[in-house]
Amino acid sequence: MPAKLAESPALADQVKAGKLPAVEQRVPKDALVLKPVEQAGQYGGTWRAALVGGQDTAWLTRTMAYENLVRWDPEWQNVVPNVASSFQANADATEFTFKLRAGMKWSDGEPFGVDDMVFYGEDVYGNSELTTSKGTNPFTVEKVDDLTFKVKFEKPNGLFLQNQATPSGADFTRFPAHYLKQFHKKYADAAKLDQLMKDNKADTWVKLFQLKGWGVPGTPYDALWSNPDLPTLFAWQITDPYGSGNVVNTKRNPFYWKVDTSGNQLPYLDNIRYDVLQDPQPLVLKAAGGEIDMQDRSVATNQNKPVLTDNQQKGQYHFFETVPSSMNNCSIAFNLNHKDPALRKVFQDKNFRIAMSYAINRKEVIDTVFVGQGEPWQLAPRKETPYYNDQLAKQYTEYDVAKANQILDQAGYKKGSDGMRTRTDGQKLSFTVEATATNTDQVDQMKLVVGYWKAVGVDAQLKPEDRSLMYTRKNANECDCVIWGGDGGSTDAILECRWYFPFSNESNYAEAWYTWYDKPSNPQTPPEEPPADTKKQMQLYDDVVKGSGDPAKQLDAFKQILQIAADQFYAIGISLPSNGYGVVKNNFHNVPKSMPGSWLYPNPAPTNTVQYYIAK
Repeated sequence: MPAKLAESPALADQVKAGKLPAVEQRVPKDALVLKPVEQAGQYGGTWRAALVGGQDTAWLTRTMAYENLVRWDPEWQNVVPNVASSFQANADATEFTFKLRAGMKWSDGEPFGVDDMVFYGEDVYGNSELTTSKGTNPFTVEKVDDLTFKVKFEKPNGLFLQNQATPSGADFTRFPAHYLKQFHKKYADAAKLDQLMKDNKADTWVKLFQLKGWGVPGTPYDALWSNPDLPTLFAWQITDPYGSGNVVNTKRNPFYWKVDTSGNQLPYLDNIRYDVLQDPQPLVLKAAGGEIDMQDRSVATNQNKPVLTDNQQKGQYHFFETVPSSMNNCSIAFNLNHKDPALRKVFQDKNFRIAMSYAINRKEVIDTVFVGQGEPWQLAPRKETPYYNDQLAKQYTEYDVAKANQILDQAGYKKGSDGMRTRTDGQKLSFTVEATATNTDQVDQMKLVVGYWKAVGVDAQLKPEDRSLMYTRKNANECDCVIWGGDGGSTDAILECRWYFPFSNESNYAEAWYTWYDKPSNPQTPPEEPPADTKKQMQLYDDVVKGSGDPAKQLDAFKQILQIAADQFYAIGISLPSNGYGVVKNNFHNVPKSMPGSWLYPNPAPTNTVQYYIAK
């Protein structure tokens, strides 16, 4: 810790006015000290960014809300302390001990500590009404002393620390007990709780708690972005909530617990302003005009790069590089659990999926959409990883219309006089392909793909739509085919297995098999027992990958999972992504020239956005 602390002039004025305690009383004694990318920054200014579509909360997480117990280092090599000042695991990965920072406070100035961890463990995760399913490996939270607590699992959890460094590790640090107890049946006065339910139009106390402190299952609602009264550990607090207008505004948290090497309390920037846009084109215009300070999400596409390149001097910005963990530009997920038995039979037919893959002219897609940048690739880990499986990566990637037609003919999908095929029940083989409208790269790819499929007699209708609508339909098992990206191709492959077996509700090809496996709270898709080979993958993941602390055993088991994925061929990929980019204003500093690009990283947050600053 530096010997002396300093603070934003705006906060210093509030201290002088008696509205805030002195900085020495707000910052913990063992604050986290961050080294800058370039140099110590300057206080003040607004980071201008944008959210696109109706559910773009991921960009909020990536920019201002990555404050878990632990985090990834900026190079994505190691798990390092964050809210917890130290951590350790026992030999069999069933018990994890964390020590918190003395004197940390929530954004409202109330103490943060182990009691908040216990509240989460016993009264949120441990409450059967709030958390209706504890998963396949439940845990308990045990207080050791005022700064130390343990998380104990029934079975080994060899990936627990790595998962805590991803966005899914946010739960331990997002529930302020002092604030949320007023909405919890265990603690609140019954009459006051009833009145709060009426005031907030919540028919149960659980719904009230979700509205005020968590999220409403099945909706994009999350209290982190919608309830300005919810105390936080983030560097900035929401002032104008997401969903209330065309702008999401924030302000600095005066009790933030990180400092730079000179003792300056972070963040440097006063606030982040997010314009809420319905489609990406206005964002491109804003970026080209110099009205976006730093962003890659929703703007950094291959189609947009020429216009952004041409306007660099006028807009006074430059590019930074993102090195993707994604292993595919486009994942095509037929719904193997479709509610219509006839379409389910088609989609579960591996020969159908193989034929659909052979029918895709990947070279033309790469040349047309990605200016020749890419390589034909299925949904498989990248070659530079220890997880690479050549069969999984390259099978069925040849463009072979004759072979596609032959396979479809042999599978019984007959062509009519119009050249279009029927299912084995005699009905027309037709389905809808749903994609997020704001992801123009994926939409452009699929415009070509549905044309290739029609050329072999398969009628596919592309339906670009709002992300929130697509997710609502997908989660309810209402989709025929869903288009998304290829997450989990790099360091994150062993953590992000969505395309290798039905691992999460992002395994878009088999929501019902995922529900059977993970037993989530309030599932929208009823569980369905998966085939034997799929269950073997789930068992290997639970018993060895998560159930062992031995990296060699974990690697061997994961390779077996990938080989089964190759044999099952659950979903289709198109091409391996090239490196990405983002835009950053010339006066916006401490942004690395290159950073990993991944949701599990989740960039740019691990590069320490609290140290970004605007030079005056």
